[in-house]
Order: sequence, then structure tokens, then C-alpha cells
Amino acid sequence: MNPFKITVVSAVALLFGASIAIAQAPPVVRVRATIESVDGSMLTAKSRDGAEMKIKLVDNAPATEVVKASLADIKPNSYIAVTGMPQPDGSQKAVVVAIFPEASRGVAEGHHPWDYEPNSTMTNATVDTSVAGVDGQTLTLKYKDGEQKVMVLPTTMIVALVKKSVADLKPGQKIVVFAAKKLPDGTLEAPNVQFGDYGVWR
Repeated sequence: MNPFKITVVSAVALLFGASIAIAQAPPVVRVRATIESVDGSMLTAKSRDGAEMKIKLVDNAPATEVVKASLADIKPNSYIAVTGMPQPDGSQKAVVVAIFPEASRGVAEGHHPWDYEPNSTMTNATVDTSVAGVDGQTLTLKYKDGEQKVMVLPTTMIVALVKKSVADLKPGQKIVVFAAKKLPDGTLEAPNVQFGDYGVWR
């Protein structure tokens, strides 16, 4: 066969194979729910709309507890996640601020749309400066592709993320799972889980 034709056929075969792999990949979803029961690494939970779900934690899945924190815990160089609402001046009004442990610095860094409510955003970034104002504290957050001004108000929920284990999961706790894979039998495979009685950050 002509070498050129062999190259073309090989390229088409690779593209076709890649398409099949993409089509067969399990869909990825974000889970927000309340634990109903715990059986080892299998959780039964109810979503916010009342639907029951089975969540299978992968081996050694990291578990993180969400605990109450304060504005004083947010310091220059802190790595944080901000659930925000865009303001007319281009800044973000913080609904929730989550303070990452140092070991998680750089996780999901950037600014992108979020599903808290229509038009909400998520900014994972490093605190560059903090300036007190009449209505609250204005943080300048920097990430690899840019920066955001964020207003932290007295009504903003501030939490910290603390490393725990799957053994700490209990019925009644609210949980969030990022990037769970929906398996053919409907079970959700979870690579991580965040939980808390105070309220999982949104």
C-alpha cells in the first residue's frame, strides 16, 4: 500500500478509536446531597431534589471536612475558593469563601462559571491583597491567567477545609463530590468527598 495511504488510514483509525473512547467514557457529574447511610465505602444519599443515590468512594478517596472559619483566617498568600456573584463593576460578591489547606494549593486554579445559581462563578486563587472598606473586605485574588476583585461581606459564609478520613462520614452530613462518574448501573463513583455539619461550601 502507498505509504501516504497507510498514514491516512492510520490517522483515521486513531481518530475513530478516540471517538469511541470518548463516547464510552462515563459522564461526570457534581453531587450535592445528604448522607442517609454509610456501609464501608458505599454511601446512600439524597440529593437536594430528594432523589436517592448510591455513591461508591474509590480506594483511598480523600475526605475533607468543611468547618466554620472567620475573616481573620484569610491572610495574604492564602489559597482560597470563592463562590461569587458578578457585580456591575466587574468584581465578585462572595457568597462563600473556602480556605484550602496548604497541601491543596493550586487545586482547580482559575475563574470559571459555577452552578450555585444562575451567573454564579467559582474563583480558586491566591490572596494578593486585602483592603478594609465600609461594607466589608475587598480581596485581590491572583491566579495563573489573571485576577479578580472580591468583596467579602458580613453575610459571606467563610469556611476552612480540613483533611479527614472516610471513617468520619456519618448519616445526616451534607456532602459535595466533585467529578463523580456515573456508572452503567446508576452508581456514582466518587474520587473525593467533602462533608460538614456546618454546611458544605457551595
